[in-house]
Amino acid sequence: MVKPKVIKRHFLFISLFLLSFVVQNLFSQPVVGLDNWYNRETNAKTGKPFHYLWTDTEFSGFSRWGEIFTIRGAKITTLGKPDAAVLNKINIYIIVDPDTTAENPSPNYIMPEDIALIKRWVEDGGVLAVLANDGPNCEFTHLNALMKQFGMTFNHVTLHPVTGNDFEMGASTNLPDHPLFKGVTKIYLKEISDLNLSGTAKAILTEKGKVLMAENKFGKGYVFAVGDPWIYNEYIDHDRLPESFQNRKAAENLTDLLLSHAK
Repeated sequence: MVKPKVIKRHFLFISLFLLSFVVQNLFSQPVVGLDNWYNRETNAKTGKPFHYLWTDTEFSGFSRWGEIFTIRGAKITTLGKPDAAVLNKINIYIIVDPDTTAENPSPNYIMPEDIALIKRWVEDGGVLAVLANDGPNCEFTHLNALMKQFGMTFNHVTLHPVTGNDFEMGASTNLPDHPLFKGVTKIYLKEISDLNLSGTAKAILTEKGKVLMAENKFGKGYVFAVGDPWIYNEYIDHDRLPESFQNRKAAENLTDLLLSHAK
């Protein structure tokens, strides 16, 4: 017959084990912060923030990408002005399409103190993903001051212009052997800017000698860059895109890539 004290010890051991498991997973849960400071557009009809946000469920939003992160166990959050306290609470920082004055009459530019802060955060192990836009639709001057720290700068151009529903004009099919394109043969990139690289930055996707996606293992951290917000709700699935495009699978791969570098 098992003694009551032995049962209590076993119960206590199992309880402590389960508690430690819960605590460990709670603190190891990666946190993904999406910028809403440099990209701070307001819907003219509703007066609410929109465009490339987790909370935006329309074609203009990133709600579907946010679901991919949460399915993988990450926590998603929206960030205002970054400071050390804010960045220290996240593992992945996503900056998308910083505002021009046409999009926001009083844009929040990436200032020198922001650059120093973000650079130090990446060096210490942060993961930075920058999804810019094409020439007329993105503020490049201050963004490039940041990206220059990581050996990348965006060009003020528009590649892959697409007329109407001629989606093949935005197709990229010559995809390299890279984790981002595992199981992917065709993606859609509409009106994209390319990148100049220096230092330790490396091209991920090139087309006709132009770099469309790049990465850099910087200090203890990692930086990913592309000149298009290409996986927002409108073009991540097949609401509009023909079935031959695999942006959803590429988005899942990108999510896994960013999470794999998160400390």
